[in-house]
Amino acid sequence: MQNWQEEYKRKLISAEEAAAKVKSGDNIAFTAGREALTVGMAIAARLGELKGVKVAVPSPGYDFGWYDQGWDEAFEITISWPTATVQDMLDQKRCDVNLPLIIPFSTEGEPPDVLLTEVTPPDERGFCSFGASLWSKRQQIKHAKLTIAEVNDRLIRTHGDNYVHVSEIDHFVIHESRSGTPGTGSLGGRVVKEPPAYQKDIVKNVASLIKDGDTVQIGVGRTTEPLVKMGLFNGRNDIGIHSEATPPGIISLVRNGVINGKRKTLLPERVVVTSIGGGSKEEMEWCNGNPMFYLVDLLWLEDIRVIAQNDNMVAINNALAVDMTGQITAESIGPKLMSVAGGQIPFAFGALLSKGGRSITVLPSTAQDGKVSRIMPALPTGTAITLQRNIADLIVTEYGIANLRHKTLRQRCEQLINIAHPNFRDELWKEAKKLYWP
Repeated sequence: MQNWQEEYKRKLISAEEAAAKVKSGDNIAFTAGREALTVGMAIAARLGELKGVKVAVPSPGYDFGWYDQGWDEAFEITISWPTATVQDMLDQKRCDVNLPLIIPFSTEGEPPDVLLTEVTPPDERGFCSFGASLWSKRQQIKHAKLTIAEVNDRLIRTHGDNYVHVSEIDHFVIHESRSGTPGTGSLGGRVVKEPPAYQKDIVKNVASLIKDGDTVQIGVGRTTEPLVKMGLFNGRNDIGIHSEATPPGIISLVRNGVINGKRKTLLPERVVVTSIGGGSKEEMEWCNGNPMFYLVDLLWLEDIRVIAQNDNMVAINNALAVDMTGQITAESIGPKLMSVAGGQIPFAFGALLSKGGRSITVLPSTAQDGKVSRIMPALPTGTAITLQRNIADLIVTEYGIANLRHKTLRQRCEQLINIAHPNFRDELWKEAKKLYWP
């Protein structure tokens, strides 16, 4: 019987040989997290040879060139999560956006002709790790027609379900090292900026809703990601984590014992995520092989029935705007797409089904340098409704907390206007009385 070392050696090919596996008209897909850079660049170098290749990139990070104008005939791009890398392409409507089915969450669909992923070198038993992020990579590999894995010896290894055996991969390509540290920076692929002054008040308001022993999820967003580093868990004990990712500050709080998961009712004493990010190089190295960080498949992590098994589950997510009845959008203002729902929907439902759970939506009170209220009488035509008003729970701005649970339409108007920016409250009251009072 052939051992795994011989099989691995046989499957090693160059990036150019890997790129040659792609044919015009093929569907190729990158797994979520870091893209397979070396293979991706080799495929992009075939511009002029390839036509009509459909490329699915969940969360674009690296610029392969094909996001620019002039590449459309060769590469048709579909994304799942808008990032700064593709914002121009998105605004110009030159790419499509995937909207996965949330309930039940599934990877089913047309299998890609070529799947590109990134892994560590195999261990002594022939198992590779997917590094700092798992997402749905194991399921995608089973589903794909051909899988090419880029081997990066700079990736960390984690515990949980974050592994794949050499026998499950069709080809391996050695990663060509470039600048940058794996797994650092903003979760949304943006340049990290200094939080605005009002963020301190948002943190204070959200922190007042957190209790010792809570299990917390924190979503991606400009308002949610700074919460931890700015003191969300100050003075709290025994915090647990069940979340897609780890925003900045989480790893440090695990190290000093504030986040220990001791009171979690599901996988206690584990930081349960599908991706580790937002950490410094030293923090990421501290996570390497650390059994507290337990990476699981996204399909399990975001199953509403699983989330609800965490008592005192607190979901904290970002929003773009809210209307006066509690309709929440985290995706678009009118038809202009700015983000996607991600895990916000299952975590909101799961938190509300949890014993002692809460769903918290955070947003600044204004946009466009204070010119526009984010609390609106009605959302503009074409706006994507991420969370219906029937499941709106706690809404937080820098001006306070609106508790919408069990509230009437008029009570909701009052609660939300009270946390709107003072400059807009009189106008909001006028519109509210027109809509919901005789």
